[in-house]
Amino acid sequence: MTAGQVSAADIQAAAERLRGRVHRTPILTSRAIDRLTGCSVFFKGEHLQRGGAFKYRGALNAVLQLTDEEARRGVITHSSGNHAQAVAIAAAERGIPAHLIMPEDSLPVKIRAVRGYGGVVHLCPPTLADRATTAARVQAETGATFVHPYDHPRIIAGQAGVGLELAEQVSDLDAVIAPVGGGGLLSGVALALHHAAPHVTVFGAEPSGADDAARSLAAGQRLPQTDPRTIADGLRTGLGACNWPIIKQHVAGIITIDDDAIIAAMRLIWERLKAVIEPSAAVGLAALLAQPHRFDRQQFGGRVGIVLSGGNADLDRLPFGERVIR
Repeated sequence: MTAGQVSAADIQAAAERLRGRVHRTPILTSRAIDRLTGCSVFFKGEHLQRGGAFKYRGALNAVLQLTDEEARRGVITHSSGNHAQAVAIAAAERGIPAHLIMPEDSLPVKIRAVRGYGGVVHLCPPTLADRATTAARVQAETGATFVHPYDHPRIIAGQAGVGLELAEQVSDLDAVIAPVGGGGLLSGVALALHHAAPHVTVFGAEPSGADDAARSLAAGQRLPQTDPRTIADGLRTGLGACNWPIIKQHVAGIITIDDDAIIAAMRLIWERLKAVIEPSAAVGLAALLAQPHRFDRQQFGGRVGIVLSGGNADLDRLPFGERVIR
């Protein structure tokens, strides 16, 4: 499989490889949220996946396909938290070492979780360049195989399972909204629905303070992420080269929302769905609340799937304050 090429067969093979190894996460609904948005909203609960995020699907798909020699040397990645946890769990499943490069400003809850899963954490300054430099150094020292957080066909094929399950669990969806940071989830979901439910229109949701995917789609070319600033720490990464052509071809639009809207949507999900999610997982609902006219029953059919991407919230620093949707 070459970079940028992920076929329907690759997606199905990943689904079979992961069957019984990953959770088939549930669909959550809320009549209050339906009334508020004017839509029938179906939340895909990936915050209940192993490791607390969708990331486990792609990480395990990649780790299971390593040769015995590659696996013997262990694996390495860089991540602000969720992918690091996923790789640590996947490595433990295969009984191999895992080295995780994490920014110094990663949430403490995520660092503790990675160590709890048996991963070796290497902290680095909080820039994308420092992540890459530190990963290269540790990889040279250990010989470990790099498992990219999002920019690899095996990762995309694994994340596509979210879209396959959603299409199976909810009939006649009109649209799906998924968060986008590096783009592994959004590209996987878009490809899965292109093959399994081509009538479904796919949208991305992105913080306005880290909007390289929206800018790229508007410009027609992949643009770099520059100085991302958002509470949604899982969405600060730049759009991947493998993911970009898939998103360009199969995603109808990227809706950007500011941090206040993300926090309000996060609180609403906690209150109405009784679901503990992190800020990155709230961007889909925030996007729907910001532009409900694009999805309502009169304009679009109104049956909308939203991916709740992760649940690794820092319970010591919840951001809600006085922000309430009224």
